[in-house]
Amino acid sequence: MNIASGHRPHALSLHSGDEHVHHADKHWTKHWTKHRAAPVVSADDWRRELKALRVREKAATRELDAIAAQRRRLPMIQLPDYVLVGADGPIRLVDIFDGRSQLITYHHMWEADAEWQCGGCTGFTSQFTRLDFLDPYDARFVIVTQGPIEEALAYKEKVGNRMDWFSTVDSPFGTDVDAPPGGGFGVNVFLRDGDTVYRTWHTNGRGTEQLGYNFALVDLLPYGRREVWQDSPEGWPRTPTYGGWLGSPDVARLYGPPAA
Repeated sequence: MNIASGHRPHALSLHSGDEHVHHADKHWTKHWTKHRAAPVVSADDWRRELKALRVREKAATRELDAIAAQRRRLPMIQLPDYVLVGADGPIRLVDIFDGRSQLITYHHMWEADAEWQCGGCTGFTSQFTRLDFLDPYDARFVIVTQGPIEEALAYKEKVGNRMDWFSTVDSPFGTDVDAPPGGGFGVNVFLRDGDTVYRTWHTNGRGTEQLGYNFALVDLLPYGRREVWQDSPEGWPRTPTYGGWLGSPDVARLYGPPAA
């Protein structure tokens, strides 16, 4: 799976080499803090460079505002009356809104009979522990997966996920919104008008990055993501692509229930 997918494959899980990667990181951090690749300048010069960068940052903010405005004007698709399965049994898509007018779904990749599901999906959704802030916006954010609901809920508990999960295993819903069985992850947004549901937006790949805070924070750091594809100063520390991502076992260890 390449970087454009935004999700690290299981083969690159940190658990196969935690010690090596972490030790290497400490070595690089120590070495490159001592031997900087970026120049050291006066406070006045630093502020001048920061001011120049701020022009680009502000332009990017305005462009994101314009993109959001265009997104609000996208045409919609009217959907049929899908039935998914939740913790309490079968549930119509319109009822997953739980009375709200807007719904965001994250489509979590699912591999049958796997001990650990997609590390990227697991790590991405572990960010969302408090979603009540969506209430004043008349919106809800949930996970949908192709896994059977019993297995999905067990996995949710195992990794300490705090979101509400629904299964589309017996419904064409996932396939129809670009998350078929054996397929990738994605985000979809829907609007409800009474009992009628419309699909308004979709993204996948690196389009999901801006929806979480992980990379927003990491990209502020002097070393950034440190991944080999990243444009960094010559000699800056680098790790393999996905090298810093938490794997599913990491998420379970950090957020799941304590070991018995």
